[in-house]
Amino acid sequence: MKRVYFSFILLLAIVINISGQVTDGEGRLRDIKNTEDTGWDKGAIISLNTAQTSLTNWMAGGQNSISFNSMINAHLNYGSEKYLWENTLDFGYGIIKQGKSDFFKSDDKIELNSKLGIPISEKLKAAGLVNFKSQMSEGYPRPEDLTLISDLLSPAYLLGAIGIDTKMSPGLSVFIAPITGKMTLVQNEILVAIGSFGLDPGKSLRTELGGYLRAEYTGELMKNVSLQTKLDLFSNYLDGPQYVDVNWGVLLMMQINKVLSASINMQLIYDHDILIGMDTTGDDVQDDFKPRVQFKEILGIGLTIKL
Repeated sequence: MKRVYFSFILLLAIVINISGQVTDGEGRLRDIKNTEDTGWDKGAIISLNTAQTSLTNWMAGGQNSISFNSMINAHLNYGSEKYLWENTLDFGYGIIKQGKSDFFKSDDKIELNSKLGIPISEKLKAAGLVNFKSQMSEGYPRPEDLTLISDLLSPAYLLGAIGIDTKMSPGLSVFIAPITGKMTLVQNEILVAIGSFGLDPGKSLRTELGGYLRAEYTGELMKNVSLQTKLDLFSNYLDGPQYVDVNWGVLLMMQINKVLSASINMQLIYDHDILIGMDTTGDDVQDDFKPRVQFKEILGIGLTIKL
């Protein structure tokens, strides 16, 4: 766990350092910012990665395995002198097969974000934001344990916020919203019955009122190496405001040539309302349920298409 925290602290330090410097990449970002003041700006990155291991009489041990991962990162923005409308899509889905087991889900993410800003000054905008997060298919702890822990729209998070958006430097923006509503939806009846994702048993919807902060950075660390990172913080005013929900994602892309690339995708989540079980006695039964840090890391090499 210490390595997880160290990785994110190191990446944060890199972002802070480069945000105060003007690189060639940032210069291009400034040109983009100047041209997006009017009209539409759109683009997408589509990435398909795979990995395979085949073993025959391998005395060191191990299992045959094959995995596939896909990712879409797209944006559609409209700018004018009166307002700026920014829309993004983050999608990820992956499957893996180890040994004789069936294919098993390794990644599943859908995130839609829409933000409308009205300029107050050169760097400040009054803004409203809508964010939706969910997944597409059933999730289980591991191939041999088919206890359902998630499903389509189980959970789904819908957040609406009103606040101030500021461009602190090229590529770096911070949105602060003192008025934020958050809804957690669980559609699967099995998960509703046991009260998953912070909901009371039998309830399919939970609403919260609180404060929200979203920080985003996109830029080039060096030639053909780009970084995207997003940090979401939410505090519920009415129930445990001292417990801050954290969702931090980092995508590091390294372009090898026009179609080949390597990527590192990391995500850290902490939600005080989600109780995660752990087996403390070694009997394969989860007996200790409490809030825990969730961490995911995907390393991929494959095809990348930029639109």
